[in-house]
Amino acid sequence: MRVVHADALITGDADVVRDGAVVVAADGQVLDVGPASDVLPRHAGASVQRWRGVLLPGLVNAHTHLELSALRGHVPGGAGFVPWVEHLIGARAEVRPEEDGAAIDRAVDELVGFGTVAVGEVTNSLAAVPALVRRGLVGWVFHEVFGVEREPLERRVSDLPRLVEERLGTFPRGELSYAPTPHTLYTTHADVVRRLVREARDRGLRASVHLAEHAAERRILEHGDGPVGEWYERRLKLRRDLIEWPGKSPVQLADELGALAPQVACVHLTDARPDELELVARRGAPVVFCPRSNLHIETRLPPLLAARAAGILPALGTDSLASNASLDVLAEARALADRFSSIPARELVRMATWQGARALGLGDVGRIARGARPGLLGIEGDPGDDPCAFVLRQTGHGRAPRHWLARRGEALA
Repeated sequence: MRVVHADALITGDADVVRDGAVVVAADGQVLDVGPASDVLPRHAGASVQRWRGVLLPGLVNAHTHLELSALRGHVPGGAGFVPWVEHLIGARAEVRPEEDGAAIDRAVDELVGFGTVAVGEVTNSLAAVPALVRRGLVGWVFHEVFGVEREPLERRVSDLPRLVEERLGTFPRGELSYAPTPHTLYTTHADVVRRLVREARDRGLRASVHLAEHAAERRILEHGDGPVGEWYERRLKLRRDLIEWPGKSPVQLADELGALAPQVACVHLTDARPDELELVARRGAPVVFCPRSNLHIETRLPPLLAARAAGILPALGTDSLASNASLDVLAEARALADRFSSIPARELVRMATWQGARALGLGDVGRIARGARPGLLGIEGDPGDDPCAFVLRQTGHGRAPRHWLARRGEALA
């Protein structure tokens, strides 16, 4: 058992504690937390580490695509989603398998270096699972499926257990969980979307869906044409007139398919309108924003002010290194702080910690609370009047480094 006494504790799910202390067991479990004047007397005689700076819980990156890490810097953006996908496919074809593996290992090491303890990893290949397990990250691996023809897609979903066994032997036991998930509503047959979200609910699993990410998604679902429709014909050789498009907006369709639900993380919502965000909030669906990825691809930020007005405080994710400069989820919070100066820094840091944990259904990360094992992340320096604003100011190149003071399953350094 060790005690850390810090100038400020950012608890994640509660108020900031100035001059606070936290007591941590050898396995990283929080035994006590609060003002130092209360905690220290209760643990007289224990070894105390004095931290001159801020202590916060390990970060939660609620949306990653680690298998694309070899594409860092190789996929230009700014022209819209479909051109970005075309560039991604071309760049992906040039990556050698050994480059993929090395890039994934580096990316997971970077996640840990940034202070990440949990992820929502979306994958087609399961390639990042061994590295995530090796570095002790927790969360969910969402095995993505897509296809607009129902029968072939149903067969693929049924074949997923064999694919897992073929690539991993068995999915690793531990705190990284597995679930099949739909890609988007315009690339996944509606019956399969409905089946996957229903099975997630019935089996106590989570799911994730890219939703209302860009205007072309709305166009294809409402009208069956636009950039995505042209891409279907050109790239996939599919005739749009042979596909029954729903004639509904992405959020309306998601609701009809059962995908607006507490167990389904709705990722992006960059193109969502205020009334649609209100519907998402009423259904209790968790939301994940990926601001820097949206800026790279579409030069557009997610609608944070409208989301807050609807009662949504989103989680944050980085998406992939094919659309982002780093996997630092605090840099996502900083990007929002730079644009939305009226949003309290405390909310932005909470998005990178406790809101991410909630979006993934994880109760013991993202907050410094008794019984949790969040990992303790320290940033040195004078926190000033607002420790959360201090953390955001220290995010970026040349800023104060982050230090792990405790990790899940490990004794304090």
